[in-house]
Amino acid sequence: MADLNLHIASGPYDRIEAMRYGAVKPEGITLNYETRIPVHSIFVGMAEREEFDVSEMSLALYLTKRSRALAGGEAFPFVAIPVFPSRVFRHGNFFINRKTEIEKPKDLEGRRVGIQEYRQTAGIWMRGILRDEYGVDTDTIDWVEGGVDVPRKPSASDVRPDRDLRISALTRHDTLSAALSGGEIDAVMAARVPSSARTDPNIARLIPDFRKVEQDWFARTGIFPIMHTVVMREALYRENPWIAQSLFAAFETSKAKAVEQMRYTGAMMYMTPWMFDDLDEMDRVFGGDPWPYGLEPNRAHLETFMRHLVTEAFLPAAMPLDDLFAAVG
Repeated sequence: MADLNLHIASGPYDRIEAMRYGAVKPEGITLNYETRIPVHSIFVGMAEREEFDVSEMSLALYLTKRSRALAGGEAFPFVAIPVFPSRVFRHGNFFINRKTEIEKPKDLEGRRVGIQEYRQTAGIWMRGILRDEYGVDTDTIDWVEGGVDVPRKPSASDVRPDRDLRISALTRHDTLSAALSGGEIDAVMAARVPSSARTDPNIARLIPDFRKVEQDWFARTGIFPIMHTVVMREALYRENPWIAQSLFAAFETSKAKAVEQMRYTGAMMYMTPWMFDDLDEMDRVFGGDPWPYGLEPNRAHLETFMRHLVTEAFLPAAMPLDDLFAAVG
């Protein structure tokens, strides 16, 4: 039987490289692999126009819209496989203007804080961290949306929580970075580092020792925050349910090849001068695979994120995870 030809899109990560160049091929599938930066354009293209058969997608966008669809809301014709190509610790992504005299997370209460978009996965994790770790009442914060270094363009696939919040847009500046330097906002919490953090001496991280704090947080919670998952068109999956397992196995094999190359000590495959020392640290901190795929190894992570979605009224109640991900393995 001829292979199924699938158009797939994701960021250009080391862990997908073997699939991208054909060194790893999903059984029964020929991939037309496309990569993009920024990956946000992939989410929009998939959610609004079904540009791909399979694609990377924001975890918040997927869980919210799929949960709402399963509960009888507006259709969202995609189903995810438990592959998580993007994970990032976020304690280092809080930036403040020193002139505001903000010294600790609790000081963010009542302030104007810039965000890329309220439903962004990174922001949901970060607000959860503020509440869980620092006792911050995030409802007291005036949220100001904007692009970090380029003006933000709202998309039709955006989602909002089902409650009233103080959310506004930038007025005196085009970007969050400029607004932070110019005093329109007091802080920024976003997925990207604002350029003003490199050029303005008054812009600093709220948590300067973030790497140590993140490692401590991981030791206590076991969470390495998931940012994105992988979705496929539901109609395609219903017609060919075997593709979920085939794709999942290929993503696992591709990731293993990336790890094998990274650990090759004959030459450095990546431009990280102390990479082998970093690998030793990674082994000490994570004690195994820091980037697990599959539902069970990530159930606690996903349940925590679902709790944040419910707390912030994106969802009225948590949807069972097994209903949200295709079965694999």
